[in-house]
Amino acid sequence: MLNKGDKVSVLDEAINGVVLSVKNNEITIETEDGFVMTFFVNELIKMQDTNDLMNSIKRINLNEVSKEKEEPKARSFVKERKDKREIPAPEFDLHIEKLVPNKRGMSNYDILTLQAETAKRHIEFAIRNRIPKIVFIHGVGEGILKAELDFLLGRYDGVDFQDANYQKYGLGATEVYFKQNTK
Repeated sequence: MLNKGDKVSVLDEAINGVVLSVKNNEITIETEDGFVMTFFVNELIKMQDTNDLMNSIKRINLNEVSKEKEEPKARSFVKERKDKREIPAPEFDLHIEKLVPNKRGMSNYDILTLQAETAKRHIEFAIRNRIPKIVFIHGVGEGILKAELDFLLGRYDGVDFQDANYQKYGLGATEVYFKQNTK
């Protein structure tokens, strides 16, 4: 990496010099004070020529740099516009801790059945009362409750569903849309 004639600086000492010879890992230099010294390659760093530094500085266009600093960058997110009269969709948390005061003594089957029945009750209530959209919070977990919810929703006509807003709920919620007949 270092060649004869390269300007170098010693890393741990205030010594600069010019490479005289390179043998394996040992570099012999002549210091600025005229002394000949030998160092290992990992103790030296090659110094850049000041002319190269000045040329790279001259290539920088100051007008472009100042223009970049003045212009505000465009914002990268899109804000969701909401009508002030829009009523937020009702959210129903299906976590078992929210449904019963104590789950002790309940098997996994009992828990899943209660969660599915609760979801079914909310779906039928929304259809009866012509609510256009609801959100079920089911959590991420192993995905069993989400799969059961997807199966339940698939049995209804005029019902669409999708993962809810990731920014608000993460992966643990489903939005349900009800297509209402205009009779």
